[in-house]
Amino acid sequence: MGYADLHQRSVTDPNGFWMEQAQAIDWMRPPSKALFDEAAPLYEWFSDGMVNTCWNAVDRHVEAGRGDQTAIIYDSPITDTKRKITYAELQGRVARLAGALRAKGVKKGDRVIIYMPMIPEALDAMLACARLGAVHSVVFGGFAAHELAVRIDDATPKAIIAASCGMEPGRVVHYKPLLDNAIEQAQHKPEFCVIFQREQETAALIPGRDLDWNICQEGVEPADCVPVEGNHPAYILYTSGTTGQPKGVIRPTAGHLVALQWTMKNIYDVDPGDVFWAASDVGWVVGHSYICYAPLIAGNTTIVFEGKPIGTPDAGTFWRVISEHKVKSFFTAPTAFRAVKREDPKGEFVTKYDLSCLKTVYLAGERADSDTIIWAQDQLKVPVIDHWWQTETGWAIAANPMGVEPLSVKLGSPAVGMPGYNIQVLDEGGHPVSPGTLGAIALKLPLPPGTLPTLWNAEARFRKSYLEQFPGYYATGDAGYMDDDGYVYIMARTDDVINVAGHRLSTGAMEEVLASHPDVAECAVIGVADDLKGQMPLGFLCLNKGAERAPDDVVKECVKLVRDQIGPVAAFKLAVVVERLPKTRSGKILRGTMVNIADSQPFKMPATIDDPAILDEIRDALRGLGFARD
Repeated sequence: MGYADLHQRSVTDPNGFWMEQAQAIDWMRPPSKALFDEAAPLYEWFSDGMVNTCWNAVDRHVEAGRGDQTAIIYDSPITDTKRKITYAELQGRVARLAGALRAKGVKKGDRVIIYMPMIPEALDAMLACARLGAVHSVVFGGFAAHELAVRIDDATPKAIIAASCGMEPGRVVHYKPLLDNAIEQAQHKPEFCVIFQREQETAALIPGRDLDWNICQEGVEPADCVPVEGNHPAYILYTSGTTGQPKGVIRPTAGHLVALQWTMKNIYDVDPGDVFWAASDVGWVVGHSYICYAPLIAGNTTIVFEGKPIGTPDAGTFWRVISEHKVKSFFTAPTAFRAVKREDPKGEFVTKYDLSCLKTVYLAGERADSDTIIWAQDQLKVPVIDHWWQTETGWAIAANPMGVEPLSVKLGSPAVGMPGYNIQVLDEGGHPVSPGTLGAIALKLPLPPGTLPTLWNAEARFRKSYLEQFPGYYATGDAGYMDDDGYVYIMARTDDVINVAGHRLSTGAMEEVLASHPDVAECAVIGVADDLKGQMPLGFLCLNKGAERAPDDVVKECVKLVRDQIGPVAAFKLAVVVERLPKTRSGKILRGTMVNIADSQPFKMPATIDDPAILDEIRDALRGLGFARD
């Protein structure tokens, strides 16, 4: 069966299609059907089945005689540590930690917040919660105390599992004082905390509340896997809300298992025993789906990497890890490749390593500009596949199904809808638009398994945020278009479509043109307020190391490029060279914050910002152009 037929069946016969995929999962009680649509437009999948995520990710591989296979490779260039953990070892680690949590009263349905860096113990903690049917909520390690407090109050956890510290190049991030401060600020107080003491820093424990990770596991009875209903929340993951109040995305257990199992072979083309590496963080959705859960569910070897694309120690770190650990399928963000490309535009580090093991590279997290994809393909000599998804969906909305039928690659497009995703492009009235027309990208309900059924304790907000704008659809918040072949092109967040003298223009299209300039390593375009035209585009350019042209010349050439390729209608006349762009820790550019600075509007410091000092640099650059007036 070709992919088009497979996708068509997933949309027209969701019950039959997904019940077939569910056979790849071990059930304690199989579900009676796949789709539960009685409460539409709220949908659930496999609700009456009984299942356990930890069993499917760990125990079943040991039972099948594959306990000696490596489950986790830990590689930390920051601490100069490498370690391998087999499936059998992982089973013992997770069962003991789950036993310690159970001994302190953690049971099915309780929430546990996890606040840890990129170390194997973070996966132990996630899997131990899943083993007990507890609902974990991972908060990015090192998140500010206030933001952690907000999540404590929303999730009301019985326990918090944390590490004493995190490690960044050249510095130690003190987690424990942040945790103590957050608990002090929060209205809700956890019953206890479990602290993993890293050798780089030993934290002071508060008697009566804090337990040492190792000591609390001594002498406890290892815990067995607890069956949970198919619609039981596996985890809550908070994503930024427009109101400043984070949204708690719920991930249902059974749909999560079935969808992720399907993706590993069919999208990422890996088989049991293959090494899969997602260079992300467990604090983000990619880390949940493709560092912790999916590779283990599918019996792969996953890599926990504590480092950076550059600076730990150089721009060859990715290639070293791939070569050394025989990575077959590699997943990262376009931002990471742009950082590597900026440091090593000619790919001199690539030639130092044997990358014959690598078969495919996947990019996601933001728009992947064509220039970055072409650079990566030229250097690595393998397919570089852009794919598109969201925290809310938990897995790819659009991708190239490399394990089913590799489709033609069209630069700028993450290809076509994955099973169960019926992608439509709508106008402001909710009507489908013709191919090639820019509009709001929406997904016809129901969404497939593994996607969010609602928000944690916020159903009204879920309906308002995602369902009310286009009845019968899930509003993605992204803008773009589809071509005649059904390939989708994500051009911007809906908020990033700017209106220049009545013309709706995509900032993403302009960024694509700017990125094609040979001296531009990275760029962003925002819309700034203009008295005459309503909005005007403004470009920010970061240049490659060793760029030959002067910054003023690059700006002039970029303005001409946009005028030549998009036309005078874009009214693109302003650009400025900056050293770096403000980003979240996951690599997303903070365009909305930049707009507020340019328009002299108040804004809340984004909780996820990587380095707040960058905003001062952006403000100074904008003032030089006459914006960001006090």
